[in-house]
Formats: sequence, structure tokens, C-alpha cells
Amino acid sequence: MSSLLELTDNFVAELFEKELPNTCTYHNYDHTKRVLKSTKEIIDNTNISDQDKEVLLLTALLHDTGYSKSSTDHESHSVTISEEFLAQHKVSQDIIDKVSVLIMATKMEHEPTNLLEEIIRDADASHFAKDYYEEASELLRKEFKLTNVCDLNKSQWLKANIDLFENKHHYYTSYAKEHWKSRKEENLSKMIEERSKIKKKKEKKQAKEESPEKGIQTLFRVTLRNHLKLSDIADTKANILLSVNAIIISLALSNLIPKLDNPSNQYLIYPTLIFLIFSIASIVLSVLATRPNVTSGEFTRKEIEEKKVNLLFFGNFHKMPLDEYKWAMEELMADKDYIYDTMIKDLYFLGKVLHKKYKILRITYTVFIIGIVTSVISFALAFNLLQ
Repeated sequence: MSSLLELTDNFVAELFEKELPNTCTYHNYDHTKRVLKSTKEIIDNTNISDQDKEVLLLTALLHDTGYSKSSTDHESHSVTISEEFLAQHKVSQDIIDKVSVLIMATKMEHEPTNLLEEIIRDADASHFAKDYYEEASELLRKEFKLTNVCDLNKSQWLKANIDLFENKHHYYTSYAKEHWKSRKEENLSKMIEERSKIKKKKEKKQAKEESPEKGIQTLFRVTLRNHLKLSDIADTKANILLSVNAIIISLALSNLIPKLDNPSNQYLIYPTLIFLIFSIASIVLSVLATRPNVTSGEFTRKEIEEKKVNLLFFGNFHKMPLDEYKWAMEELMADKDYIYDTMIKDLYFLGKVLHKKYKILRITYTVFIIGIVTSVISFALAFNLLQ
């Protein structure tokens, strides 16, 4: 490195240490050294004059010094600083002018007009093709946030960088195209893959948020389970009453009825009849409590379109052809409101059935209790009258 380049390097390092704001997490001395290294890499593989090499290396060192003044229009500030510094060290005006032009050429919107501009532009964007790109990109995102340039989240930043890679940036020099372009494409692929993962995660989260709340799902699940459990309990109670009364009638027929033929046992006729009547009544009521309702098992397309059919209950479709039922279910599944409406109706009518069952069961138990008590009293009276 020439003495002028060493002086410039020391000047930039000292300037950044003393005057560069802490908000410049990316445009700092580390970035300047990376650009200098990349500039040397291209220069070593390009046929240019020694003076042009020096101009490029000076530009690499001085191109971001303007950030010590302001992040806004920093290129112009960098030109001012570089002109003052180079003039102090008796650098020719020709070199100063060339450095100034190349610094202004580092603007993203500038289209290079010669090889030197192409080299400095490629060197300034060399991190696009480096393995540390992700780290450098994150530092730049942080800097933009701290300097109020923009505040983008991870997904938005990836989108902006993907657009930059695909539509706004390309390498100009032959060396960069041959050695850096493929690595840049790899970094682009990584960004696209990462953004795709973030997008899928976001969509999954969105779908979860748009789906019914967990509390609502639990409400339907628990209520339906309770309805079915209560229905099973009702059927069990009815079966118990059926079994008990069947046993009572069996005992009565085998033990009491044969004895009624004897004239001496005629006092048992009325108590036995009362006993049997209440037992039969209990059996009939138990059967009524568990007797299924007969439904039509059919529906029309108009009823489906008007959302009047509860397709969750078999009694509404058991006579329908498979194709019609499949069509109706697809219509149901395509309409979230229809699904909820159907589930609500299903719970409601299950509740109506339960009400009917338990109402009959209550009457059955009442009849059974009255029957037992009345039968015992009648037998007791019959024995007292006999004495």
C-alpha cells in the first residue's frame, strides 16, 4: 500500500472513530475495509493503469466518509471530505476529480459509464455475493431503523432485498459476473426460502386466528359429549326400570296368579291387579322413553340451499342417494356459517330429545314409586280385612 493510501486509511479510521454516529451499524470502518478488499480483488484481475488502481482504492476508502456528517446525501458529504483531505496532501486535481466522480457513482440509482465506475459499484455491492451477507444485511436493516430511514420487519426486509437482487442490481465487471454472480444467486435462493418459511408460518398463524376460537370449539365438543352422555344415562335408567318391572311381573305371574284360583285367596285379587297395572304402566313408559322417532330421511336441494337441513343427524338423510348426500355435505363444508348453524341445530334438537326422555323417565319413576307404595298398602289392607 502506498504512503497516500496508508494516510487515507488512517484518516478514515480516525474520522469514523471520532465522528461516526453509533447509529451507523453497517456504514462504518468494517464496511470500508470490506469494500477496499473487494476493490483490490477486482483490480488484481483487471487490466488497468496504476493511477486508476490508486484512484479506485482511494475511492473505496473515502466513499462513505460522508456518514460522519449525515446519512442523507452522504455521497456529496463524502466528496467534500475527500477533496479537502486529498488537497491537503498535495494530490493532483485530476486524481481528486476522478475520486469525486467515482464516489458519486456509488449511488444505487447511478448507471456506470466506464470501467472504473463499474469496478467501484461492484466492490461496494460485493457483500451480496459473500458468505457474511446475512449478517451484513441485518446490520443495514438495524441502521435504517436507527436512522429513521425505514423500519421493516424480517419479512418486509427480505421482500425488499429479493426485489433488489432480482430487479434492481446486477454486477457489471467481467470478474464479478464470473466469480460473484453464482454466489449472489445462492444468497438470493436462501432469502426466497427463508421468506417462504416466514410466509407459511404467517399463513398458518393467520389461519389459526381466522378459525373459530379454541373456546368455541371446546364449547361444542363438551356440550355434544354431555348431551350424548345424558342420553346414555337416560337409556340406562329406562332399561333398569324395564328389567325391574319385568322381574316383578314374572314373580307375580309365577307366585301370585296361580293362588288366585283358590277362593280363600280372593282377597289378593285387587292388590295383585294394582301391582300388575303399575308395573305394566312403568314398562310402557320406559319403552316410550327409549323409543326412536321415525323421520322421513329425505331432503331437497332447495332445503340445502336455504340451509334448513341438519345433515349431522342421520334421520335427515338415510334415504338419500350417496351422490345427493355428498353434494349436500360439500355445500355444508364450503359455508362456515352453515356449519355453525347446523351444529347449533344439532345440539338444540338433541336437547329437545333429552328433555322428552327425562320427562317421561320422571313420570315413569313417579308411577313406579306410586305403584310400589299403593301395592304394599293394598296388600296390607287386604290382609287386615281378612283378619
